[in-house]
Amino acid sequence: MTEHYLDDSVIQPFWDNSIEPRLEIDSGDTVVFDCLEANGQIEPDWTVAEYENVDRSKIHALNGSVWVKGAQPGDALEIDILDMRHKGWGWSAHRPGMGLLPEDFDFTYFHQWRVDGDTCFSTELDHISLPFEPHTGVVGVAPREKGRFSTFPPRENGGNLDVRDMVIGSTVWLPVLVEGALFATGDCHAAQGQGEVCVTGIEAPMIVTMRFKLLKGVDLPEVQLRRPSPMSKLDTQGYHITTAHGPDLMVNAKKALRYMIDWLEANHRMSRSQAYILCSVAGDLKISEIVDAPNWVVSFHMPLALFRA
Repeated sequence: MTEHYLDDSVIQPFWDNSIEPRLEIDSGDTVVFDCLEANGQIEPDWTVAEYENVDRSKIHALNGSVWVKGAQPGDALEIDILDMRHKGWGWSAHRPGMGLLPEDFDFTYFHQWRVDGDTCFSTELDHISLPFEPHTGVVGVAPREKGRFSTFPPRENGGNLDVRDMVIGSTVWLPVLVEGALFATGDCHAAQGQGEVCVTGIEAPMIVTMRFKLLKGVDLPEVQLRRPSPMSKLDTQGYHITTAHGPDLMVNAKKALRYMIDWLEANHRMSRSQAYILCSVAGDLKISEIVDAPNWVVSFHMPLALFRA
């Protein structure tokens, strides 16, 4: 079994099954991906003005593609996430037209984080810290359709899943849709809540190590994964939970999030933008009840352990 290395000198901000692979591997090989942050251009000392002028054609700055020898449509890739190492910094933001509450936040806000050891520190909120709990936001293979496709929406091929559970020690299974699979990854997060409600986690450059195994004839309908416990290192001091009910899950999700932003602003010395960011990087949006028609319940959980004395 061979270990390979892919540097960050080439980015793949799209899905395309005609792309020339950067690397060919055998089943059982390990690949170390040096991943840029999601935009592939942000620096740790950037301002909001610089962030507003990012070249959005470079998002997501994925590393790949990797050709897996012998992979054919109808097979599956088994990917073990062995390690993720940060580079000392990350960022979060909201911008017009994006996130769960675009009607509430029609302006750009840019927030920086310092990552030191196993802790993420806000550069603006000295009473907030989060454990470094990294995951890969994007894991995917080339789509079966010809052409070039945006990385923003998740698809049959995986892609921008932002499932917080793709952590160190997790195993991810992806369907193979074209010969060679053409795997790529990136959009790493130092921390993220379930839902990524403002559209960013703590976006961070990282070095990611993965081991690949080809499973012949395992025809997966969509991505599956298995993760280790605990679900979060923040599960130590309980939660503040807001709820919203009604017949529309999206409306309920927006309400539950707004109620949490209200609570953070009123009780924890932060602006609405800072609260929105915190909800995205640390809070969990959940469907709590979906069986008692005509109303369903959505809840938003904020771990109390992130508030430092």
